Amino acid sequence: MKTYSIRGATSISADNEKEIKQKSVELFQRILKDNELKKDDIVNLIISTTDDIRSFYPARAVRESGFDIPLFSAIEPKIKNSLPLCIRMMLTVQVKDKKFEPKNVYLNSAKNLKKPTSSQKTTSQSRGVMPSRGAVHSKGVRR
Repeated sequence: MKTYSIRGATSISADNEKEIKQKSVELFQRILKDNELKKDDIVNLIISTTDDIRSFYPARAVRESGFDIPLFSAIEPKIKNSLPLCIRMMLTVQVKDKKFEPKNVYLNSAKNLKKPTSSQKTTSQSRGVMPSRGAVHSKGVRR
């Protein structure tokens, strides 16, 4: 069994509870779907938000959607010219499939955060899904 980290990000148009809930759950479910993951594959989920998101916790939205998994959330530092109203996720999973290739997911305005290099192939660049640049093994070694 190998451990992988899968990245994802989305953005909201305004800081309001309804949109934070909807976009957070949408991103999380999309990461699971695009990577064909089950709840039992999940080790933990780390969520970060830009400091302009204050109306609701994205981690709470994920938990309330039926996923009682280990969660941690943090506020990102203010960085000049960074994408506002952004929710980022890093999902750590353990899978048995030796052919598993993590697919990162970027939605809405966050699609512009990660552009593939010439050596990367995307299965659906228009949807913002990209392969990982290398998964981190449970001992922190890139494979």
